[in-house]
Amino acid sequence: MAAMLTMGEVAKHNTKEDCWVVLYGKAYDLSKFAKVHPGGAKLITNAAGMDATAAFDPIHPKDIMEKLLKPDIMKGVVDPATITEQYVVKAPAAHKPVQKKKSKSSSEDDEVIEEFKKPPLAAMLNTFDFESVAREVMEPQAWGYYSSGGDDEITLRDNHLAFQRITMRPRILVNVKDIDLRTSFLGAPASLPLYFTATALAKLAHKDGEVGIVRAAAKAGVTYMLPTLSSYTLDEMLEARAPGQLMFAQLYVNPERSRSEIYVKKLEAAGVKALFVTVDAPQLGRREKDMRSKFTQQGSDVQDGDEDEGAVDRSQGAARAISSYIDAGLCWDDVPWLQSITKMKVLLKGVQCGEDAVLAYKAGLKGCVLSNHGGRQLDTSRPGIEILPEVMEALREAGAKMADFEVFVDGGIRRGADIFKAVALGASGVGVGRPVLYALASYGDKGIVRMVHMLQDELQMVMRLSGTPTIASITDKHVLTTNLADHIVCLPTDNLSNRTYESLQPAARL
Repeated sequence: MAAMLTMGEVAKHNTKEDCWVVLYGKAYDLSKFAKVHPGGAKLITNAAGMDATAAFDPIHPKDIMEKLLKPDIMKGVVDPATITEQYVVKAPAAHKPVQKKKSKSSSEDDEVIEEFKKPPLAAMLNTFDFESVAREVMEPQAWGYYSSGGDDEITLRDNHLAFQRITMRPRILVNVKDIDLRTSFLGAPASLPLYFTATALAKLAHKDGEVGIVRAAAKAGVTYMLPTLSSYTLDEMLEARAPGQLMFAQLYVNPERSRSEIYVKKLEAAGVKALFVTVDAPQLGRREKDMRSKFTQQGSDVQDGDEDEGAVDRSQGAARAISSYIDAGLCWDDVPWLQSITKMKVLLKGVQCGEDAVLAYKAGLKGCVLSNHGGRQLDTSRPGIEILPEVMEALREAGAKMADFEVFVDGGIRRGADIFKAVALGASGVGVGRPVLYALASYGDKGIVRMVHMLQDELQMVMRLSGTPTIASITDKHVLTTNLADHIVCLPTDNLSNRTYESLQPAARL
C-alpha cells in the first residue's frame, strides 16, 4: 500500500540530486529521469518539491508515469489538504505562436513582416496546404518534433518522391460511371484503403490531441491506430469512440514485459481489432531539427554546467529520451510471447525487406507494415512503397495468401494517386501520420475530416481516369515501376518549363 505523504515532506526533496515532483496527487522521485527528460532537466528540477500537475497536464497523459517508468519511483500519495498554493507550479500561460509571413515592399529590397492570417478551411485543396498552415500556427518546438527526420532527412524526402517514380498506365473504355472506394482491413470493412497511423504526443498539434483524431476518424469513416506514446490516456481515447468504431493499436514493447501485457490486455478488452508492434525502433533516430529546437529553447542555461558527466544531453530533443522505454532486446524469439498475450491479430510495423516479411508470415503473424518510421530512423533506408514489390514477390514465393497475411504501407502518402499506386502494387491499405497532425494543428478535427475527403475525391478521380471502378480492380497492370528503385533519375533541362511555369503556392503563402 502506498505511503501517505504531506507536501511538507515532499518539499524537502527539492534539489536536482534529490528531486521529487507531485503529479495528480502522487509523489515521484524524478532525480534520474530529469537527466533524460525530452524537454530538458530544468523543466523537472525547477519543480522539485512541488506539485507540477498544472504544468504537466497540457501535453502529457495522466498515466504516462505508470506506462513508462519503474514502479519504485512512486513514493506515495499526497494528502490533498496539504497541497497549498505555495507548493503548486502554475500552468504556463497560453501561448499562440507568432503568425507572420514575409512580403516584399514597393522598394523590392525591403521585407515587410505581416501578421499571418490563417486561410479558411475551404481554401485547403490538398494535404500540402495543411502542412503550410501548420508550420505557421504551431509552436516552433512542436513543429520541430513533428517535421523532423533522421540525420540528413534523405529518407524523409524520398518517402514521397518514390511515389513520383511510379507512373500510371490507365485503361480506356471501362464503365467508370460508379466508383466504389470500399475495401476491408483484416476482415473488417473500410470506407477506403487508408487508416490513421499512430503518432506520438498529438497535444503538441492541438489541445484535443488524440481525442480529436478519434472523433475525426469516426466522422470520416477511417480506422485510427492508437499510439502507445499518446498525450491522452488510453481510457480517454477509448471514451471518445463512436459506437462500433473500429480501432487498431500500436505497441512499443516495454523492457518490463508485464507492463506491455497489462496494456495489451486492456486494448483487447476494449475491442481493439489488431495490434501493430513497432519493430524499427530499438533506438530512436537522431532527429537534428528536433534536437536543435530543444537546444535553442534552453537559452543561456545550457552553459551552467548542471548536467552530470555522461548524462544524456538535454538538447537531444523529444525523441531521444523515449528510447529508454523501448525494449532493444526484442527479437524473433519473442513473437510467440506476443501471440500468447492476446487474441487480437498481431502485425509487425516497420518491416523493410522481403526476407523479414516472409519470416513474419511463417511465424503466424497476420501481416506487416512496410515502414521506415516516417523517415525518422535509419536515414537512406528505402521508402515503404519501394519495398512493396520485393515483399509481395517474396510472399508469393513463400506461398502466402493475402487473406492470411496482409501488407500495409506508410510514409510519404500525400495524394489519392499515392493510395492507388500502393494498392496496385499489393498493399491492403496505407497509413497516414503527419497529414493528420498538420490538419489537426491547422483546423482541429474538422481539418482532418476535410483532408480525408480530399484524398477520397482524388482517389475517385484517379480510379475513374485509370479505368478501375473498384478497389479490387486496381492491379499492378495499372502502374509502371521501371524507375522505382532508381533514386537518381537524370532528366534533361526543360528551359521552356523553367522559364515560363509558375509553380503552385501553398495556401498559407497566398
